[in-house]
Amino acid sequence: MSDTLTVGKKLVDLCRQGKTHEAMDTLYSPHIVSIEAAGGPNMPARMEGMAAIKGKATWWEENHEVHKAEVEGPFPHGDRFIVRFKYDVTAKAGPMAGKRFTMDEAALYTVKDGKVTHEEFFYTT
Repeated sequence: MSDTLTVGKKLVDLCRQGKTHEAMDTLYSPHIVSIEAAGGPNMPARMEGMAAIKGKATWWEENHEVHKAEVEGPFPHGDRFIVRFKYDVTAKAGPMAGKRFTMDEAALYTVKDGKVTHEEFFYTT
C-alpha cells in the first residue's frame, strides 16, 4: 500500500472518531500549508505551520456545535487523496450564531515522505 493511501486511511479513520487533533499530530508535516475556499479578516484563506492549522481547528470546534459528521474516502491519486466531509452544525458565534446549517466539502491532501504537507478545501461559500 502506498504512503498516500496509508495516510489517507488513517486520516479518515481518525476524523470519523472525532480525533482531528490526533490526525494533525501524527499525520501532518510541521510545515503544513492549508488553503480554505474563502478567508476573512480574522482567518486568512491560506495558513502555514502546525500552530496556525491547530488554531483554525480549535476555533472551528469552539464556534460550532456538530450534530452529525460524515467522512467519505480516501480517494487516492498519486501523491494526493481526496476526502469528502458532510456536517450538520449550529454556529455558536458570529453572524450565523444560533443558526443550523449543513456543509458539504471536499479536501485535497498532498503527501510527501509519509506526511500531509498540503490541504486544500473546496466548498460553496
